[in-house]
Amino acid sequence: MDIAAFQAQMRTIYGERDRQRGAARTFAWFTEECGELSRAVFRGAHEDRIVEFADVLAWLASLADLTGVDLAEAAQRYADGCPRCRVMPCRCDRD
Repeated sequence: MDIAAFQAQMRTIYGERDRQRGAARTFAWFTEECGELSRAVFRGAHEDRIVEFADVLAWLASLADLTGVDLAEAAQRYADGCPRCRVMPCRCDRD
């Protein structure tokens, strides 16, 4: 599934509920899911990581939709490599 299709799928499944909840509460849920992902990455099994990455991606798509951001368009920022140095792999002096 590509990014645009995934975002549309989340809109179909959760869009009405997300609009009722609003961006602030949706962002709060997104950050909670990021915490769960952190626990899965460092202390969970592989299956836990799959679930939590999926949940973070779903909440990110919902939040983007609520704020009028097309994730496929946003992803284009990285289409040519690092947005700062424009090289693949990145050669910036940052970590």
